[in-house]
Amino acid sequence: MQPSRDISRLIEIMAALRNPMGGCPWDLEQDFSSIRHYTIEEAYEVADAIERQDFSDLREELGDLLLQPIYHAQMASEAGHFDIGDVIYGITEKLIRRHPHVFGDLDASDSDAAKGRWEAIKAEERAAKAARKGETTPSVLDDVAAPLPALARAEKLTRRAAKVGFDWPDYASVRAKAVEELDEVDEAVAAGNPAAAHEEIGDLLFAVVNLARHAGVDAEAALRDANLKFTRRFHYVEARCREDDIEPGNAGLERLDGYWNEIRKADKA
Repeated sequence: MQPSRDISRLIEIMAALRNPMGGCPWDLEQDFSSIRHYTIEEAYEVADAIERQDFSDLREELGDLLLQPIYHAQMASEAGHFDIGDVIYGITEKLIRRHPHVFGDLDASDSDAAKGRWEAIKAEERAAKAARKGETTPSVLDDVAAPLPALARAEKLTRRAAKVGFDWPDYASVRAKAVEELDEVDEAVAAGNPAAAHEEIGDLLFAVVNLARHAGVDAEAALRDANLKFTRRFHYVEARCREDDIEPGNAGLERLDGYWNEIRKADKA
């Protein structure tokens, strides 16, 4: 077996790994549930490589991600559900159907028009899916995937609801709602009610995601960037502790905050 640029070789390798006669014992033990977290993890690693603009890593991580649908399709084929050909046919059919301005007779003068047509077709697809399930009225929130990261799912939910007019009229109104939710968090915490605090903090986070959407900010990406910034700055704080020959746990908040303000000032310079 030799490497190849042809995807058929990857399919062959996966089939060999899953072959009960001479395959890999670990791969043979896996099922859809046991590898699903790898699928999610590989997608995040692709996103990380993109954010770092590391195209060598991106090439490798895209390969790792590409393996995941091949793996799932191989297991599905073994169980008689579908094979990779069905997966490829399904996505090609969907792309052709959703782009009549490219593969059909419709015109789309700009990206907004193309996106509008895409959304209209998706709405038709949701209605057809609901009909197949015996549901007469599909929800606009159908197919907003539950396993999405919470911030990303909140953004999609509010965006979908906004399409039917369920939305605040302007940024100021959304900001006022976020402030209201913060006040309710304060009340729950002051009352010593952990369950209420849990609920109100959830409402606050949801309101902040909506605030981000109105400001044109991707809340999930913004929080990832904030995590990276915090990590980088805290590494600086740890380095300063080493310079001063003191353990971070013994440095005290005032000293640690002083180091933190050093890097904050440098970032803003």
